[in-house]
Amino acid sequence: MIIKVLGTGCASCKKLEAHALEAVKELGIEASVEKVEDIQGIMAYGVMKTPALVIDEQVKVMGRVPSVDDIKQLLK
Repeated sequence: MIIKVLGTGCASCKKLEAHALEAVKELGIEASVEKVEDIQGIMAYGVMKTPALVIDEQVKVMGRVPSVDDIKQLLK
């Protein structure tokens, strides 16, 4: 599973990355968490508001920071 956090490096983007890492750890699943910070890479997903969470190339959340529990539900 590939999880991507899209954002330019703001506090919300960093918080989303931390939440994603925590969700993966709590579920005990094998997944890579990648950060996409360049604007062209973010726009390639059609994301207009950051932060955004992409799971296996599908945008799941955009424009907000979901809780660790919300991310765990998306990963199941």
